[in-house]
Amino acid sequence: MRLLITGAAGNLGSFLARHLGGRPISLRLMFHRRPLPADLAPRPGIETVRADLGDPRTLEAACRGVDSVVHFAGLLFAPRPEGFLHRTNTMFVRNLADAARAAGVRTFILVSFPHVEGKSPPDHPATGLIDGHPASVHARTRLAAERGLLDACRGDRMTPVILRPGMIYGRGVLMIEAARWLLRRHLLAVWRRPTWIHLLSLPDFMRCVESAVTRTGIRGIYNLGDDHPLTLQAFLDAVADRWECARPWRLPAWMFPAAGALCEAAAALLDTPSPLTRDFIRIGMASYVSDTTRMRRELLPELRYSTMSEGLSIL
Repeated sequence: MRLLITGAAGNLGSFLARHLGGRPISLRLMFHRRPLPADLAPRPGIETVRADLGDPRTLEAACRGVDSVVHFAGLLFAPRPEGFLHRTNTMFVRNLADAARAAGVRTFILVSFPHVEGKSPPDHPATGLIDGHPASVHARTRLAAERGLLDACRGDRMTPVILRPGMIYGRGVLMIEAARWLLRRHLLAVWRRPTWIHLLSLPDFMRCVESAVTRTGIRGIYNLGDDHPLTLQAFLDAVADRWECARPWRLPAWMFPAAGALCEAAAALLDTPSPLTRDFIRIGMASYVSDTTRMRRELLPELRYSTMSEGLSIL
């Protein structure tokens, strides 16, 4: 089997490449501007390809001879995301799906997130629907990408698989390392209103993706998460205790969109990435809990870390 991983120079894409290294799978690692990590340099079983998701002409060679695609690539920490997310979240997926279908790729795995269904608290968990109405631009454009992939595969031999993991945590995950850095400097704050989140450990996420790649009969939408959702506030308090840091400040909710607007304005002025955006705050304030029945039945019957308290050991 030959697997194409897009965004292989990024955080989760590089983790998957390392996880699958040594397995009986040939990896083709796709990157654009950012170079691949040194430990993922070409060697037996690994090849690299530079391609631009915005230029369909470069995708033909990337997809040629590939059995499956796992699509991670995207853009998050940039100011004014409403101006580019339709292109990077939606059109890029369509470009890649068209190239994969033309190349005869059998399975296209899109890594998405449960926010595409809109708010999903514990009493109304996300169930894998495709007709949600999320508030954030990031979630709306990713939902459009999901719909585009399903449409591209309708009546075609290529099988669509959409994975919607909750918050992925573990050592080296960028969001977790950012929280660690901020907590140690007493700079992390969170709003007071409880926001429900669904976690999934990095090792269990890697195993879910591996199952989606290697198992037969996998098709459609899978919500991924552990056994016990909790609030964002409880999670941040728990990791602060784990790292022996002061717990996050509790601040009024209105301050967070304002902080996002200030970060975006500064990033636009200085032409730098924005560590915070108003849309990122909007998506972060929306509760998301998922029904993971299908994941446990078809992808991963047993989790290594079924609760956050068990998963603290990998932080």
